[in-house]
Amino acid sequence: MIRLKYFEVYRTAAVILISLAIAFIIISLVSSQPVETIRIFLFEPLSTLSRMGNVVEMAIPLMFTGLSVSLLFKTNMFNLGAEGIFYISGIVAAILAIHLSMNGIMHPIVAIGAGSIVGALLSAIPGYLKAKWNANELVTSLMFNSIFFGIGLYLLNYHLRDAKAFSNVSYKFAETAQLDKILPGTRLHTGLIIVLVLIVLAHYFMYRTKWGYELRMTGANREFAGYSGMKTAKVIIMVHLIAGFIAGMGGSVEVLGMYNRFQWTALPGYGLDGALVAMLAKNNPLSVIGAALFLAYIRIGADLMARLSDVPSEMISIIQAVIILLISAEQFLKFWKNRMLLKEAKLHE
Repeated sequence: MIRLKYFEVYRTAAVILISLAIAFIIISLVSSQPVETIRIFLFEPLSTLSRMGNVVEMAIPLMFTGLSVSLLFKTNMFNLGAEGIFYISGIVAAILAIHLSMNGIMHPIVAIGAGSIVGALLSAIPGYLKAKWNANELVTSLMFNSIFFGIGLYLLNYHLRDAKAFSNVSYKFAETAQLDKILPGTRLHTGLIIVLVLIVLAHYFMYRTKWGYELRMTGANREFAGYSGMKTAKVIIMVHLIAGFIAGMGGSVEVLGMYNRFQWTALPGYGLDGALVAMLAKNNPLSVIGAALFLAYIRIGADLMARLSDVPSEMISIIQAVIILLISAEQFLKFWKNRMLLKEAKLHE
């Protein structure tokens, strides 16, 4: 049982290695200095404290959205609404960061709290539609992404935009609203501490509480969970509320931790990236940390590779595409799993 238990870990490791191998083959074909290019891709993100900080900075929003999506996926809800919620919650936090006057402790707490609550309430809409009328959560969440982006862009253009700036950005945030930096020489902020605490709490919730058990059982078999006395509709709405709260907090933290103005004129993409993080983490909250750091690392590596060699950063899209393809392919390494099952059966004969 132990070897079978770790099958998904081996499978994910194989997916990562295969995708990197394919990337290296392509680099060897298109680069005039393939060895140096691969070295830049693999090791330059660790070359300075600033670059290591860039990896962790990029991983913070990925952890938020990865955690949010993993809870939904664990309940068998293929909801990609974290993208729009991340954006609109950032707008809410920006409004309070601009127009609210408070001290340096309460100001970010209030702004992040408001963005998180808005995210939870908005996420509950597709959750309610799913629980009440079995509406497809993928369709409704994608539709709401466009709606939330449109509302947010309207607020930015007509209510928050700084006319004196040379680009489509908001007025500057009050300094009291911005998150503190925690490591000199980098832009790492207290959002890292917030997301790590949140991940630990989510893991405890999922695997150590009655509500987490109901969440997992509803995802495994909703009908069976219903026959067992679980109120599955309530569970679906609850997990949407929690996931929206986390995604909303992520958008608020990212805006207040990394910027002094709101400047997203397009969806930032972190919500959809969160789905990839959740897939790599196998919907395990603690594994979200490693999955987010891995994705952030290869993206920083690809960016440095584009700047320091003759290979464009679009190479990362190939790696991501291969990862998604192999993880989503149910038959991938199935023969190995069958062999493990046979060996386990023989051991118990």
